[in-house]
Amino acid sequence: MASIQDISVSAVINLLSALFFLLAFAIVRLQPINDRVYFPKWYLKGIRASPRSSGAFGNKFVNLDFRTYIRFLNWMPAALKMPEQELIDHAGLDSAVYIRIYLLGLKIFVPITMLSFAVLVPVNWTAGETLEHIEDLTFSNIDRLSISNVPSGSQRFWAHVMMAYVFTFWTFYILYKEYKTISTMRLHFLASENRRPDQFTVLVKNVPPDPDESVDEHVEHFFRVNHPDHYLSHQVVYNANKLAELVEKKKSFRNWLTYYQTKYERNPVKKPKIKTGFWGLWGKSVDAIDYYMTEIEKLGKEEAEEREKVITDPKAIVPAAFVSFKSRWGAAVCSQTQQSRNSTNWLTEWAPEPRDVYWDNLSIPYIQLAVRRLLMAVALFFLTFFFMIPIGFVQAFASIDGIKKVLPFLKSLIEMDVVKSFVQGFLPGIVLKIFLILLPMILMTMSKIEGFTSLSSLDRRSASKYHLFVIVNVFFGSIITGAAFQQLQRFLDQSPTEIPKTIGVTLPMKATFFITFIMVDGWAGIAAEILRLVPLVMFHIKNTFLVKTEHDREQAMDPGSLNFSVSEPRLQLYFLLGLVYSVVTPILLPFIIVFFAFAFMVFRHQIINVYDQKYESGASFWPDVNRRILIGLGISQLLLIGLLSTKDTAKSTPLLIVLIVLTIWFHKLCKGRFESVFVKFPLEDAVVKDTVERTTEPNFNLKEYLRDAYLHPVLKMVEFEVPKEIDEENNPLVATKRTTQRSSKTVSNGTAEDGL
Repeated sequence: MASIQDISVSAVINLLSALFFLLAFAIVRLQPINDRVYFPKWYLKGIRASPRSSGAFGNKFVNLDFRTYIRFLNWMPAALKMPEQELIDHAGLDSAVYIRIYLLGLKIFVPITMLSFAVLVPVNWTAGETLEHIEDLTFSNIDRLSISNVPSGSQRFWAHVMMAYVFTFWTFYILYKEYKTISTMRLHFLASENRRPDQFTVLVKNVPPDPDESVDEHVEHFFRVNHPDHYLSHQVVYNANKLAELVEKKKSFRNWLTYYQTKYERNPVKKPKIKTGFWGLWGKSVDAIDYYMTEIEKLGKEEAEEREKVITDPKAIVPAAFVSFKSRWGAAVCSQTQQSRNSTNWLTEWAPEPRDVYWDNLSIPYIQLAVRRLLMAVALFFLTFFFMIPIGFVQAFASIDGIKKVLPFLKSLIEMDVVKSFVQGFLPGIVLKIFLILLPMILMTMSKIEGFTSLSSLDRRSASKYHLFVIVNVFFGSIITGAAFQQLQRFLDQSPTEIPKTIGVTLPMKATFFITFIMVDGWAGIAAEILRLVPLVMFHIKNTFLVKTEHDREQAMDPGSLNFSVSEPRLQLYFLLGLVYSVVTPILLPFIIVFFAFAFMVFRHQIINVYDQKYESGASFWPDVNRRILIGLGISQLLLIGLLSTKDTAKSTPLLIVLIVLTIWFHKLCKGRFESVFVKFPLEDAVVKDTVERTTEPNFNLKEYLRDAYLHPVLKMVEFEVPKEIDEENNPLVATKRTTQRSSKTVSNGTAEDGL
């Protein structure tokens, strides 16, 4: 159990690490050769020019103006200077709203911390020396500030119940205001945004097969019949996944060819060689340049054949299409209504913006999607709950007693004060963080298998998985396995009725572990984020071996983007810890406030200068953020009930159950009041925008604007045969190839259902 000394050692280590990263960043970012690494967003916008393009030769590599080093922390006020509306215009609504999550944490926890230290800390500290009377219990001085120090049956627990109510209603108030603000920001953003293809387009999935018409003809026929006044055009979806793989492989080979050609130009004495075996580790040794030129030629032929196959083979067209309408109103009506009697056919939803489309999953059949999602749900269950075993091992090993049992020969070393403080105050947090590195890639792969069709939905789905994993394994796993391993002997010796009491006492005692984790992940980890060490190294490697032109140098930049699927669930862990321990162990709250304040400043800087978002969803993730914070609030209330039940305070239980009911009610209130704004587009706003554009740009060719917006990127260089235009005003007939309905009067008049 970490003591105040251990926590102090951990704080010093993490503060020094954070200061080192910040100092390194402040110096490295001032060097001209690193300018593209730390300001890539401005280069992408064409606003910033390289400082190496002018000045003396030495100044092109090293900043020799020592006055700039004096102001090495000026990035901090600069990160806070840009107004929010300007930030939205600069980086998009998704990025601006993501930053507000950190600000939301400060709004919630700063007042809660002040109240906790004013009311609960004195109540806990002055309760006497309760912990000394619990036999064989390991505790530290920090636990004297927690609820564990209050004796069972004490009237002091009413202070904790009262504060639980105050904290809950304060959280409700802040969340409601924030939800309302974000909703308004989203509506304003959608209303003021420039024309985009997704505003006029609907993604149609599960197009039913037709014996007489191809998918292309069937889609056009259906929407001309059922949306005769608003249908504009459509783009069928091609299964070009194999072609995309060939294009990507060819691009990779070209990069290697460029690398070896550049290498040979710099050292023409010896031609570079490569082995043709696995990863170039074994096999026949051949000339690298000739090898890659030959492979690129082969891939070029395969690519041409596959491209021709995709264009000409009807089987390459999948039962899905992007259907565009003459107005936003028409697209909104189509996306928000049922198209067919059969609710599994002609499924419509708002099309993601073109750069948000995840093309690989558009070709997955509807029935296969259901099977995939069932299998991934089962896999997630086993991954989540069985992962607790290694988490428990990590918790047991990363402690003094655990190391003594596994590595007894280190006993004399780890009993030294400095080593002991390091193990108890720093090691558990860093080991857990390392242990979770591979998890995001696993969860994203599972989401892709589930078949989601946009990058934003993949991120949101992966985030929900990560959030579940964080709650079950990182939070509950740390508490339960900590109790099971550290207090194992007491569990074996005591009666079953005493186990809840032990767990109840252990919950506040685990605060010391979470404090170390916050310092490792939230202090040093965030400081390391701003240094961008990996992109820095990769940029200079590419710049040394691959870059030959200014265009190559731009390609070598890696601005990255906000990894919502990882960063948002990680944020939710801090909300959960703060809400749980605000009543139980308030000493944890200042560490969380430092995290939110520091991360707010760092990520604001990164969004302004570095990150280039892959897509723009209009803050559609906010309902998930609100719901997960409320889940954390509900967990904190349940744990408080369980904890107080071990303290002979049965009268408080009904009052705390009321809080859980109020939390559920508040969730339903927010869902009914605001959530529709994030999943639907108001017809009123659609009409206003359509009217304004028709008035200001009466001759705008919308069909040409949307012509290839939703064509697969690898097919955009191909000329497709444009279907013959139909004069809809003079020809009321809807073209069809159906032999069974060609003479049908109802179909000819465009009023019948499309053969459903």
